[in-house]
Amino acid sequence: MSMTALELPSAHAAETGPRARGSGAAGRLAGPLLGLALPVGLALAWEAAVRLGLSDGRLVAPPSRIASTLVELARSGDLASHLAATAWRVGAGFALGVFSGTALGAMAGASTVVRRIVDPTLQGLRAVPSIAWVPLFILWLGIFEPSKVALIAVGVFFPVYLGVLGAIASVDRKIVEVGRIFRLSRIALVRRILLPAILPSYVVALRAGLGLGWMFVVAAEFMGASEGLGYLLVDGQQLGKPDQIVAVILIFALCGKLTDTVLVAATAPALRWQDVTGTEDR
Repeated sequence: MSMTALELPSAHAAETGPRARGSGAAGRLAGPLLGLALPVGLALAWEAAVRLGLSDGRLVAPPSRIASTLVELARSGDLASHLAATAWRVGAGFALGVFSGTALGAMAGASTVVRRIVDPTLQGLRAVPSIAWVPLFILWLGIFEPSKVALIAVGVFFPVYLGVLGAIASVDRKIVEVGRIFRLSRIALVRRILLPAILPSYVVALRAGLGLGWMFVVAAEFMGASEGLGYLLVDGQQLGKPDQIVAVILIFALCGKLTDTVLVAATAPALRWQDVTGTEDR
């Protein structure tokens, strides 16, 4: 007996619905596992090369030795204290850089006069290497926490500023005109049109700023720091401990990836309205 046209879709959905949901869950799980394939494969290959005698592992320690170093640091409590100090500096510098970059980027994007006044100077300062700020901040703020947080904030500031400025400048004028035709108030225009238009670019700018924050913290912790992951790097260099250096580099990579994942997850609900390539991964 043939099924009616109304029965076919429901029967098909009942048959394929759980399977489709299962395949979607499997696809979401396969993404992170696929991302681990390259680093895990390289680690296993290097471990095998050292164990087979193809390398002595003196300059680049094998994964087993790095894991042993991480365990020793964790057991002694040094890892937790140094990681906490670095995380605090990155968090404080990120907050300061995001606030100043967002505020100045919004003003420069909304006002042509402000943009012409401040943008040329900021574009010039953006090319200054991070290490070049170190002696100046030491003279201004000393060698303690304020100078370190300020250096990290500088690294975060520029990508956030550029992201906000570029996002505001690229808003389609026709969309704004439509909002004015519907007689939206200034607050409603910002809330319903401008903010959704700039939010995707703003999130990208935040991610770029966060990555630079983790990079600048190393330069910041070279400024006479007695604790922090950057201090462990210097300690490993001075004492000839390549396993400690590589271990700290891996911790930086893990912390950067973890904080970026948290940032993406936190901003994902505000970007669910997007219907573009890649939104299925959120």
